[in-house]
Amino acid sequence: MNKAPLRWSDVTPRHLWLNRRAFIAGAGAAAVAGPAVAGLTYSPSAYSTSEEPNSLEEITSYNNFYEFGTGKEDPSRNAGALTTDPWSIVIDGLVDRPGSYDLADVLKDQPLEERIYRFRCVEAWSMIIPWIGFQLSGLLNRVGVQPGAKYVAFETLVRPEEMPGQQSPILDWPYREGLRLDEAMNPLTILATGLYGEVLPNQNGAPIRLVVPWKYGFKSIKSIVRISLVAEEPPTTWNMLQPSEYGFYANVNPTVDHPRWSQASERRIGAGLFGGRQDTLMFNGYEEEVASLYSGMDLAKFY
Repeated sequence: MNKAPLRWSDVTPRHLWLNRRAFIAGAGAAAVAGPAVAGLTYSPSAYSTSEEPNSLEEITSYNNFYEFGTGKEDPSRNAGALTTDPWSIVIDGLVDRPGSYDLADVLKDQPLEERIYRFRCVEAWSMIIPWIGFQLSGLLNRVGVQPGAKYVAFETLVRPEEMPGQQSPILDWPYREGLRLDEAMNPLTILATGLYGEVLPNQNGAPIRLVVPWKYGFKSIKSIVRISLVAEEPPTTWNMLQPSEYGFYANVNPTVDHPRWSQASERRIGAGLFGGRQDTLMFNGYEEEVASLYSGMDLAKFY
């Protein structure tokens, strides 16, 4: 028998739970009108870049989401049928409070921020994206990370009737990703639930996705349904498929080329055919915040 999703009301005082229920009721219009209209508020972040964001059209019409097809336009064409409400996330493994939590409970008391981040795809194209989200560390602290946990593993939804790309064996579904625990706890690492002040579009990973801005985009797993705290390095989809091309760490590094192309520069989407090429920055420009995580590591070996 399947157990009902565990609610934060099961582990928190009743008055806090009722306050959250009132908040969610007031936010019900967000699916149509977006957080600003529904009463959701968020703060700008000191971690944001000052670079001009890409347009909403560019961000929502040019992306990789193989669950909906391998073409850049496939997600925007095929993701509309994805059901994102109700949604729950299993949080398990080496945590004090494992369970299946509905999305409202995952969001409970997590302060939303606008994070305008650089986004660098392993395919050597890039964007600037204004996410709305909260630090992953807040959720992990809430469920209680046990001392033996060294990594965080993630899984994407499997629903081939709504995600037509999953009807193909091009990848081993579900899509899996993982971070070292200190990477997951870094303040730059967020779970995004919005984009440009609106609810996150389906093609961009609704209703909740990971964003790790100093890593190549495939690390930022979309439409998350499981978060597991584990002791050993978890298997990850692209690394399993082709480990010589896609490492576990996948840090943006202009000095380490992909076997089939250079990573020294990137094409900025929306900047035009001849004006969009620019040098790639180490750790995608977040070196000051994250370089210490890899002190003493050979970044050519642990790519």
